[in-house]
Amino acid sequence: MKNFLKDLRRRDHKRYLGGLDILRYIGPGMLVTVGFIDPGNWASNFAAGSGYGYGLLWVVTLSTVMLVILQHNVAHLGIVTGLCLSEAAMRYAPRWISLPVLGSAVFASISTSLAEILGGAIALEMLLGIPIRWGAVLTTVTVLIMLFSNSYKRIERVIIGFVSIIGLSFIYELFLVDIDWPAAARGWVTPRLPGGSIFIIMSVLGAVVMPHNLFLHSEIIQSHEYHKRGKMSIRQALKFEFLDTLFSMSIGWAINSAMVLLAAAAFFGSGTAPVEELGQAQSLLVPLLGENAAGIFALALLLAGISSTLTSGMAAGSIFSGLFGESYNLRDTHSQAGVVLSLGIALLAIFFISDPFQGLIISQMLLSIQLPFTIFLQVGLTSSPRVMGEYANSPRSRILLYSIAAIVSALNLYLFYSAIAG
Repeated sequence: MKNFLKDLRRRDHKRYLGGLDILRYIGPGMLVTVGFIDPGNWASNFAAGSGYGYGLLWVVTLSTVMLVILQHNVAHLGIVTGLCLSEAAMRYAPRWISLPVLGSAVFASISTSLAEILGGAIALEMLLGIPIRWGAVLTTVTVLIMLFSNSYKRIERVIIGFVSIIGLSFIYELFLVDIDWPAAARGWVTPRLPGGSIFIIMSVLGAVVMPHNLFLHSEIIQSHEYHKRGKMSIRQALKFEFLDTLFSMSIGWAINSAMVLLAAAAFFGSGTAPVEELGQAQSLLVPLLGENAAGIFALALLLAGISSTLTSGMAAGSIFSGLFGESYNLRDTHSQAGVVLSLGIALLAIFFISDPFQGLIISQMLLSIQLPFTIFLQVGLTSSPRVMGEYANSPRSRILLYSIAAIVSALNLYLFYSAIAG
């Protein structure tokens, strides 16, 4: 009887641990989530809400659905092969494809870092009156210190904490405005193209589905080395990774939607002119929502700027080291060079930007332009049995993934046509 009870307790303990297994897989998705609630998103979302009300909420929904599918797909690559997207491209794709795509991805990471650093600098100007350029220097130095002194796990915990604070900040601010929820519900699911909105649509899309996040997610996942533990470990990781991705991206969708809702209710609904700078958004919130909301807005923006700069730096290091067939490791010179180049060039560019808000929006649009190249590369790799073995994309998955790439490409072509025609 004693042995029977001991065996029963052991089985119950194993069942309990099995139920908590998912907790071991939470983290990579949250790092990616930070990337699409960055200051560039703030600018794009506030421009969308203040200029078009609830009419562009569908872009946030569509972008997030595409993001879940793409991030889940690229995570498969890391789990199955033990390679990040950049490494896999250099190993399996022809050089005439991999080098141009990865080269453009490096430039996209610089564009991302520019938006993140600029957002942190704008927040410091709001909170402490520090000039934008000096705030950018302070933000960059802070991030470099955090990156070069922390391990993956420490950074994951810090970023998850930042995301929680940012999310709570926007939830708090939503209670301070009157939201037209029926109009918001229609906006989430009804595609519309208001006149002159394509530029903002592309900015929102590029701010949510970001090329550097595809590289980052595969890098973080591959660092766990599930492929070395056998098929059972791979299958379990594939199952729980999807839950992590879905949960994390849903949080990002909620926060991005909250930004559009807040802008629509506070600015568009009141007849106020569209927001053209984040400092203006803060000042306009003072009479509408009170001093507390303005302070929370600025603090949340600072946290978003710092945390997203961390992830953009990591992504840049991953892309650059992958060019040399190496995984991300800040003790390695190639990873260090990628981080420093991305953040350093972005910081330098900020000194030549005259309109920070427009700089944020344009940086997100540039990400959207690069995005199809990364998606086509990714889908080609994950659809190849030579790369993925039995875990290669099914025909149905390939159709879905290539359809996403086609949608993004079509929007880019429309943007190009609009720019020429207009």
